[in-house]
Amino acid sequence: MAGAYSNAAIKEGDQLVMALRERGLATEAYLVGRKAVNYYRFRSRKIAGSWTGFSDNPTFVHAKEVSDALISAFLADAETVETGVDELHIVYTQFKSMITQIPEARRMLPLEVVESEATSSTLLPMYEFEPNAAEVLNSLLPRYIEARVFNAMLQSAASEHAARRRAMKSATDNADELIKSLTRLANAARQAEITQEISEIVGGADALASASAGSE
Repeated sequence: MAGAYSNAAIKEGDQLVMALRERGLATEAYLVGRKAVNYYRFRSRKIAGSWTGFSDNPTFVHAKEVSDALISAFLADAETVETGVDELHIVYTQFKSMITQIPEARRMLPLEVVESEATSSTLLPMYEFEPNAAEVLNSLLPRYIEARVFNAMLQSAASEHAARRRAMKSATDNADELIKSLTRLANAARQAEITQEISEIVGGADALASASAGSE
């Protein structure tokens, strides 16, 4: 009931899988939403994890459940687990407006470091981490993934509702136009039937009048 919303997101996911495989990487799918799960099951594709029933109204609890599975897969030791994960990518629909929703694929892990030249001649501030930078990062990493996943869920939910509203408005407009067209056809048919009945009555009256005049 949401038009091409689900198909667009699934297509973006397929393009991401193709791009990763061209790099020689194997992929595993973690799916949120009934449409994506049915799409993969119908094509007998492997599903590493799936969640359904809350895509239209997600909460942080749902996001944390998904994030825990992703983080566990990413942090798993490749020597002891056959399916070690090196990269995490997320595909969702970005909500721009009630008219525009864009499917996007972004890499969550490993983090991309963007270096830029300082625009000021002043000294940059120094930071100290307690207990150390590695432990602080390990503590913040799960929170970061949870926030990214929850944001993607919220944007996707908003995009789904917008797409459904647009699809329903289009369906309503088409139904109204069809009702008007059929009403005109029904009125034309009814008018033709009335005209035919009047013609038959007038013809019958003329025939009776002619017969009466002949008998006299």
